[in-house]
Amino acid sequence: MTGARTVRFRLNGTDTTVSVEPRRTVADMLRIDLRLTGTTVGCEQGVCGTCTIIVDREPVRACLMFAAQIDGADVRTVEGLARDGTLTPLQQAFIDEDAVQCGYCTPGILMLATAALENDPFMEDEALDALLSANLCRCTGYGPIRRALHKAAKTSRRST
Repeated sequence: MTGARTVRFRLNGTDTTVSVEPRRTVADMLRIDLRLTGTTVGCEQGVCGTCTIIVDREPVRACLMFAAQIDGADVRTVEGLARDGTLTPLQQAFIDEDAVQCGYCTPGILMLATAALENDPFMEDEALDALLSANLCRCTGYGPIRRALHKAAKTSRRST
């Protein structure tokens, strides 16, 4: 690789080192270099939210961030949500509420909502509803997703 840069970061709890071209996005690095295809790529302009991941506890659009920018960061993708085969309350709520149809937007919504609920477990229902405006879904009409978020938030509040 011409001009490749070594990037070291923590990915889903594991120290990771990758050599990337300076213009490689985080989304492409995850999907192509690391073969983690759970982070989907939609518009590649940061509008749709399908590529949302968590970097240092904050949701970010992986299509808008260069891989070199995550050097030293803590990165979480949808592959890192479940632990030892156990789904998170949010993932389980998506299943319970049939909040997944084609599934293309689901990883981004899960990561956005995970970051939001971890940063504020007492997030009000109105704020949860507003959160959904950051990600596009063309299949579900948002009703099932909204119900899943509210269900997961109630579970989160009880465990805090």
